[in-house]
Amino acid sequence: MAQLKSIKKWFWWHRWTSLICTLFLLMLCVTGLPLIFGDEIEGWLNPTHYATLPKDTPMADLDGMVKVAHGRYPKQLVTFIFVDDDEPQVLVNMSPTWNPVDPLRHSLQFDSRTGKLLNDEPPFSQKPASFIDIMLDLHRGLFLDLPGELFLGLMGVLFVISIISGVVLYGPFMKKLDFGTIRSDKSRRLKWLDLHNLLGIATAVWLLVVGTTGVMNELSTPLFGIWQMTDVKAMLSKYQGKPLVKQNELSSVQAAYNTTQKTLPGMQIMSVVYPGNTFGSPYHYLVWTKGNTPLTSQLFSPVLVDAKSGKLAAVVKMPVYLRALELSRPLHFGNYGGTPLKIIWVLFDLVAIVVLISGVYLWVVRRKFYRNYFERLAEAELTEHQSPTIKS
Repeated sequence: MAQLKSIKKWFWWHRWTSLICTLFLLMLCVTGLPLIFGDEIEGWLNPTHYATLPKDTPMADLDGMVKVAHGRYPKQLVTFIFVDDDEPQVLVNMSPTWNPVDPLRHSLQFDSRTGKLLNDEPPFSQKPASFIDIMLDLHRGLFLDLPGELFLGLMGVLFVISIISGVVLYGPFMKKLDFGTIRSDKSRRLKWLDLHNLLGIATAVWLLVVGTTGVMNELSTPLFGIWQMTDVKAMLSKYQGKPLVKQNELSSVQAAYNTTQKTLPGMQIMSVVYPGNTFGSPYHYLVWTKGNTPLTSQLFSPVLVDAKSGKLAAVVKMPVYLRALELSRPLHFGNYGGTPLKIIWVLFDLVAIVVLISGVYLWVVRRKFYRNYFERLAEAELTEHQSPTIKS
């Protein structure tokens, strides 16, 4: 009796957590499919032709690229520089203000080996969103920014609960059946129930991993906000009261790049955030680096370089919760193992869609079955009460 009550409780949790989050999970699965191959799709839709040069060609001077950017837009600010590790390009991002969502912000694309300007992109407000950008915004936050991210994070928590409860229920359900049994000789509802249970238990680990990492990703904005309000604020407290560094007072960005390379010789530099940027320091170049191996390439180490003197200020240690976030991002989209792992992620994603749709089908059919059952019962009772009158 106690076991039966426990099963009923787990079934209640599984049914309602699944039903509440299913619609949103279906959206996430569908939008997640193209995002798994997002880089490849972007390269196919927007091809860039680079000069044919040896692979070991060194990177051109960053100061020269910034000079070209300032020459084109002398009244605008350089907000950050992105150094691509997949393609030989450097993006210099500019904006009229430090507002991180300024509609006039834009970027200039340079060949990282020659320093040649390849593309002067239009402002963000005039640039049509790419297919991958639309899918990512929908997948990440329903086009609602932080409120949407937190809401989808909640749906992710419900999804994780539904997976755990489904695993708990699978044992009692399969007690009298062999693993993988699909009762094809029974009703359609039972066949779909068996298929739903089989696919669910077979992909349970993957679903749990993707669900958990998805929740972590949705919390990235508040987690980085906590880090900035605690560790970063404490680190910059000694600079409090000092005047902000203006762009005409900055030391060489190439020197900051070189200083970081000498300090962390085994790391790759991803970007240089300029002083004044909302996501950086008012007094430093914030240089983001990452490792060279499949695992360490997802672990970022920020370096602070004094914006006036160009000297190393600090190698920042990231807290554990941000390390967990960094590891969860590529695991969520299967970016650890190249194309083979991405294909596996796509197959699992398709199976997850079947599991979600079959779950909704089973709920609808079950409600219809019991509704018809009670209607037939009511009709039988009514007929029984009316039968003497009819006879007379």
